[in-house]
Amino acid sequence: MRLAVLGLVLAIAGCETTEGVLSNTREGIAPPRGTQTVTEAVDGLIVGHRLMAAGEFQLALDAYTRAVSDHGLNVDVLSAIGSANLRLGRLNQAEKFLQRAVEKDPDFVPAWNNLGVIQINTAQYIKARASFQRAFALDNGDSEQIRQNLILANQLAEAASAEIPENFNFLLVRRGNGRYLLLGQ
Repeated sequence: MRLAVLGLVLAIAGCETTEGVLSNTREGIAPPRGTQTVTEAVDGLIVGHRLMAAGEFQLALDAYTRAVSDHGLNVDVLSAIGSANLRLGRLNQAEKFLQRAVEKDPDFVPAWNNLGVIQINTAQYIKARASFQRAFALDNGDSEQIRQNLILANQLAEAASAEIPENFNFLLVRRGNGRYLLLGQ
């Protein structure tokens, strides 16, 4: 029985033809006439920006990471990697890259704006307000998005530092030698 099955398998395998099957030489059909030949890869930053616009944040991060080999860790690459991490929800990683970007170029508006977004998401409202103020000033107030972010940061910072409620009573207790202790009731 085993010999019969083995013989059948060998017979079927012997009937296969290679017609229509791609060979392992990695050659396909010829491109249409007039097709441009690409000899260099597209810049990783450009690819990453396009992928970010398409909502493919992980692929964009991969493209930005590959761009490091061409551009090094310049402000554009650092900001792009930070922005991709931000969109992926990796706030700590994003903050580190964006901090490095603004250290390299203190006048880079997108990095300041995205750093402010991270700071809002991590409840660092005072820092976020400062980041958005910096971005707004560097941008000469031209960006409506940065203006809206600054308004939000101002509102959140004010709410976070709101005054103590009126119904909260304090007692000032003298401890001697000009020292006082403030107690809440």
